Amino acid sequence: MQVLVAGLTADDVLRTFQAEAFTLFLGAAIAATGLVAAAFALIRRERVSLLVYFALFAILYGARMWIQTSLFAFIFDGSRAFIRMHSAINYVVPIPAFLFFDGAGFLLRKARIVTYCFYAVFAILALATLVAGPSSLYEQTNNVLVIVALVVLLSEPMRGHAADRDFIVVRRGLLTFAGFALWDNVIGIFHSRLPRIEPLGFIALLASLGYVAARQAMQREQQLADIQKELEVARRIQLSILPSEFPTSGKFHVAARYVPMTSVAGDFYDYVLADDSRAGLLIADVSGHGVPAALIASMVKLAATSQRSQAADPAALLLGMNSALHGNTQSQFVTAAYVYLDARAREFRYSAAGHPPMLLLREGKVTEIEENGLMLAAFDFATYGTVAHVLHPRDRLVLYTDGIVEAANAEGEFFGQENLARVLRDTITFNAHETAERIIHTVQNWARTQDDDLTVLVCDYMA
Repeated sequence: MQVLVAGLTADDVLRTFQAEAFTLFLGAAIAATGLVAAAFALIRRERVSLLVYFALFAILYGARMWIQTSLFAFIFDGSRAFIRMHSAINYVVPIPAFLFFDGAGFLLRKARIVTYCFYAVFAILALATLVAGPSSLYEQTNNVLVIVALVVLLSEPMRGHAADRDFIVVRRGLLTFAGFALWDNVIGIFHSRLPRIEPLGFIALLASLGYVAARQAMQREQQLADIQKELEVARRIQLSILPSEFPTSGKFHVAARYVPMTSVAGDFYDYVLADDSRAGLLIADVSGHGVPAALIASMVKLAATSQRSQAADPAALLLGMNSALHGNTQSQFVTAAYVYLDARAREFRYSAAGHPPMLLLREGKVTEIEENGLMLAAFDFATYGTVAHVLHPRDRLVLYTDGIVEAANAEGEFFGQENLARVLRDTITFNAHETAERIIHTVQNWARTQDDDLTVLVCDYMA
């Protein structure tokens, strides 16, 4: 027993499907291309009007190929809505098509004026068809308008650089499609039975766009690889300005751990002074991240080096650094802390510029040492003070950047001063290197992701 579809047998429908399989496949492929373009338009942040026009053009074009097959006519036989949609879609497709041509920069002023005038006519024809039904007058009007628009498009010189390879490829694909579309609309006026070749032109346009997209993707990959190489060189250069280890000293054991968030970063530390009985330890944090912050960190090193003569006076050293940096950091600022330790005088002097307080571990108790002035490079009128404390045997001093205490866990809770003090108390039996390593490891375990550079400087007084 055979099933009938609109008065036809199942075999008739199957033969129709087999005869139109290529058209159905082509329509589906073109519509799928439009859907992919629409997805890219949704996920991209910058202006994507060209992608939207192309997506609408491809989706409508593919849908029209399906709707105008005999198979769909069999399925929706006698449906007034389908008959009207079957005709109306012809008037809708040209609108995103010419918007795409214009958005791609292929229409000069004359062509743009002509095609914009046609948009309203196409919209009226589509609306009239949906309301009153199809008309041969509408179809003839549509064919004439499309022919005129395509002739203008083909005859006008296109915007773009003649030597631009991508422009040449896309222009050829576009002109191929326009020529094939012109052919179909001309034979449509005369109701000719000559073959319709416009879909092949659309495939040529898609191929040209795909070629350009693939070539540009390869170029971006190469550019990304070049950038990665440059960042690796920048990382090695930045690491070279950080001291590898504190010189051997009988009085001070110093260790540092530095974990940048990106390849290069704005955290910085240095040993301004280092001998057997004295140590001048500087830590700094440039606002922002990446290459700009790393460049300013290099400037911080130069500023600190220029103030080496002030190593015994933390306030004077920071004041001199502020004078050297102010006006030269493109509105970025620097926080810093500096401590000078003198084993002979058995004291340390400390000053800071908008930086988290230094921690002192003494006999199992953690104390915050704080003496803050304004951040560096931001104000030319900034002043700084110095606090002095007695050095006790086995004192441990810890300098760090705010990435340590502001590391957040999955619940959004900061690591904080209390947790840092607890970790420091737990390391009372560790040496300086082990302590620095334990602090970084604990912070990394706490944090969900690393959102800032992590730097810690540990100094043990070995009297």
